[in-house]
Order: sequence, then structure tokens, then C-alpha cells
Amino acid sequence: MASEAIDPKITVDRESEGEEEEEEEEEEVEESWDDWRAGEGEDDEWAPVASVVCLFCTEQFDSSELLFDHCRLEHCFDFYGVVKNSGLDFYGSLKLVNYIRSQVSQNKCWSCDQAFKCDQDMLNHLHVTNTCFKKDTKFPWDDDFYLKPYLEDDPLLHSLSVDDEDDENGNGDVADVKLVDRKEFMNQVDIPNLEKLEDQFGKLMENGVREEKCEETNLKVVRHGAAARERKEVDEDYFGSYSSFGIHREMLGDKVRMDAYRNALLNNRSLLNGAVVLDVGCGTGILSLFAAQAGASKVVSVEASKKMATVATQIAKDNGAEVITVVHSMVEDIEKKLQIEPKSFDILVSEWMGYCLLYESMLSSVLYARDHYLKPGGAILPDTATIFGAGFGKGGTSMPFWEDVYGFNMSSVGKELVQDAARIPIVDTIDPLDIITDSVVLHSFDLVTMQQDDMDFTSTIELHLKPSQMMDHLNWCHGLVLWFDTDFTARFCKENPTILSTSPFGPKTHWAQTILTLREPIAMCSESGRSVISTLSSKEIGTEKCPVATVRIRVSIARASHRSIVVSLEATGLGFDGKKKNWPVQIFNL
Repeated sequence: MASEAIDPKITVDRESEGEEEEEEEEEEVEESWDDWRAGEGEDDEWAPVASVVCLFCTEQFDSSELLFDHCRLEHCFDFYGVVKNSGLDFYGSLKLVNYIRSQVSQNKCWSCDQAFKCDQDMLNHLHVTNTCFKKDTKFPWDDDFYLKPYLEDDPLLHSLSVDDEDDENGNGDVADVKLVDRKEFMNQVDIPNLEKLEDQFGKLMENGVREEKCEETNLKVVRHGAAARERKEVDEDYFGSYSSFGIHREMLGDKVRMDAYRNALLNNRSLLNGAVVLDVGCGTGILSLFAAQAGASKVVSVEASKKMATVATQIAKDNGAEVITVVHSMVEDIEKKLQIEPKSFDILVSEWMGYCLLYESMLSSVLYARDHYLKPGGAILPDTATIFGAGFGKGGTSMPFWEDVYGFNMSSVGKELVQDAARIPIVDTIDPLDIITDSVVLHSFDLVTMQQDDMDFTSTIELHLKPSQMMDHLNWCHGLVLWFDTDFTARFCKENPTILSTSPFGPKTHWAQTILTLREPIAMCSESGRSVISTLSSKEIGTEKCPVATVRIRVSIARASHRSIVVSLEATGLGFDGKKKNWPVQIFNL
């Protein structure tokens, strides 16, 4: 299930809005003008001020360097020292920051886990405690849970990058963590666009936490124990969005989607005949209708949108599907509405997939239903899912369009859009001709055995030029495109296994693909192309003079907020002579 795609290229015609709305906008500009300042440097642009917040107290600083100096002098915490002594890479240092924020919010010491009655006691304790963690030990922040930002849109996380110069020179030393300067950071974090994205997706909150505003410091502070109300509001907005018939028209009109589910349900009658079926997130009830048509003895259709539950009930009645019972509820709360025996369903079916497979986090509801209501050995449709990735060329960006607009060069616009795309993922279809590398598997899920925490993962892939691209002596990799397949395998669909693919090499779907753009493209060539190009070992690799043979990308996907995900991407270029270069980590919010 996926909501309508948000196209960052769409603009709003302000002139068509009413005078009152314009006045309100002017007032907002006047009120927020103090939050802006003139940028320093060549462009002399105006840039929003984004302060970084201390790990231990409420003080704010204009730079991460000042923050860590403060932590060292006031709180006996040497960030650089801990990173170096512990041998932390970028992800380890990111986890460390989130871990400390989590501990401090509970008035616990980050190093010894001792709890205190108040924050002042905890701060006093820090002055006399300075535990040093060593390499090759188990750290308390090792859990991938701490990949999730503890503070929403924490600027400190955006300012962390990895310096791998020693590793690049072959010394094998652990990378040091460095901080980008203020101007570079502000160029990377587009606060207005992030705020706009938040408005479009609704209030996105941390799993299990609530966001409050500290009146004294105007600082967002995350605290445990009060998540239910906020999560309920997010769920209401989310399920309310599915009350629009336009969304359902788009999904029902997706032939790839509909054919896959129809084939799996109607052409595996030995599986469906006489079965008791649970449909999670039924929408219009189309999958329930297929199940009833295939011979199911009973179908319970769960729908959290009140309007769509009413619609699905009427549709089932209009089609004489008496075996279908529609329940208005989240599947986690269904027993409040309907008396159901645990482990009583033969089949669990759901169309839970979102953009990049995991956006919307509906998979967690499917796993809950599996654990509570599916019989041992019962069927899950679909039962596997796989995320794929490939490198794309310049044609996958907006640059070609802007380079020639009726004979005029507008590439400056294209360059700005590409920089925006390096922060916010684009959901769009990509021409398969623009894919320049082989496709690789990023991650696979088995819905029969996976657990909730398996939705957060880190994978490393290597991209090599496709044979068709090797004829060109030089290619530029501009980013990574992701898509997914879900399979109705022969494990359950023995008569007719089916695949639902959102691949750019197949028919288009409403999921399209998820495009992650690199801040700077990486030059690639094949072994045969290397003999034509005069590669210079003294030149920086990944450039035209010294292209790479392989692009290695480390990708992490984590549920950063309720029904949203964060994707981090770390690219490394591997040269023909063994040299390599690491590019700064990029973080995308979807």
C-alpha cells in the first residue's frame, strides 16, 4: 500500500491563493526573519540558523566543534577520544550520539548506566566519571536500534562524516571522525524543504517516544512513556489519507499489482478452498473478494480507515460475498471489535508494501497478525520480499532537461535540483537505459521467519558496469536506484507461484522506484576501457583522469519515525591499483 507520490518538482502558484492567505504568509516571514542570517562566502546567500544541542544539557552551539569542546570541558566527555579509543566508524559514532541522548533523557550515566533522581545529579556524576571504552569490546550502543535518530532532525547527526585517509593509504587504521564546517553543513541541510516534507507526511514521531517542546530553551526534547497519543494522531492522519478514492483508483489501476494478487489467489485453489483468510488493510476489499471467489470459507477484512471499512462492507454486500466480514480496526486492536481465537487463520494476505518497500511501516502490522492469528504452518501472501539496487547515469537526474531548454542552457537550475535530490529521495520511474551497472540484491526478507527488528538493516553492495556500458570508455555513476520484488513462492502457492516486481526493467507500477542521488558523480570504467583512458595514479580517484572499477555502497535503512524511514548511503570508489576513496555519508529522509 503506498500513498500518492510527492513530486519535489511541483511548485505552488502563490498568485492563485486568497489575500488572507498571502497576509498570513507575510506575517510568518516577518516573524521568522530573525531566524535567518546572511551567509558568508561567494554566494552571500541567506541561510537558516540550525543550532546543535549539547548531549548532556540544554545549551546550544553554532557548530559541532564548539559543542564537543563544551562536552569535554564541562561534562568530562571527550567525543574524539572515545571514538578513537573505541575504533568507531561513522555508524558507530552515530550510534554513540543517539545512545547518549537516550541515556541522558532517562537521567542515566552514559558510561556506567547508573540512574539518578534528577538531571543535576547525573551531571554532577559525569564530572567524576570518565570511563574509557577499548576496541574489540561489546559497546552498549552496538545495537542497530541506535541508528535511529533520537532527536528528530538532529543537526549533529548531519554534521558527522568519516575521514578514511589512513585506510585509503593502506595503513588499515580505524577511521577518525571529523566535522564538516558550518557553511558546508548548511548547504547540506535544507531546513525549509525538511519542514515542507514534514508537513506533507504529517507528524512523524520516534517509535515509543513523544516529542515535547522545552519552553525555556525552545528545544525539542524526546522523552519516553507518552507515545500512544502522538502515534494515534499519526495513524489517524495516515489511515485518513486512504479515505480518498483517488488513491484506491491508482492502486486498483496498477495492473502489475492487481495481476500478481489475482493470480496468487485465484490460481492456487487448493490453498484457498475452504480456508479461513485474514486480510490486513483491506481498503476496498478487492483481495478479500478474490479470496472469496477462490473458495475461502470465511474472510475477515481489517481496515483502519472508517470510511473505507464502510465502503468495503457495501462492496462485499453488492457482490454477494457473504463470507466476508469487514472490521473497522487496526489489526493490533481487532479483538476489541471481534471475538477471534488465537492462531485460527489458515491464510494471511496483505498488500503492505510502500515506497522503497518499507515506507509506511505497515509490515509491522502484518508480522503482528502473523504472530497472533496465523495457524502454525499457515500461509502468508506474499511470503518473501527483496530490495534491489543499481547505479544510474546522468539520464537518471534532471540535468539533461535543463541543459537544453529550447536551445538555452539552464543547467544552473539542474545543478540546484540535483543538490536537493542528494538530501531528499525522489520517487519516480527511471528509464532502464539510464541504469549503467548490474543489478544487485540489497536485502531479502522472509515474512514467515523475520522479526520486527529485521526491518532495520545495513547492507554493503558492489556496483560494476553492465557489459552494455563497457563499450563506452568512461561512465559516470550519479546515484543508486532502489526497487523491490515480492514473491508468492511455491512454499504456499504450489500451483501457480507469482512475482510482483517494481523493477525499472518491467512494466510501471504506482510504487515507481526510489532514486538516491550522490552529491558528486563517480567516474567508472571497465578493465578494457582502462587501456584507452590515460589513468594517472597521482590524480584523485573517481575523477575523469582516474576512474574507479567498482563502486562499493553501504546502505542502512531504519525506521526513524512512526511510519517513516531514514536511508543512509556511504559510497567508496575502488580503483584498479588498489587505491580507494570514501565519500561523506548521505542521509535521506523518506
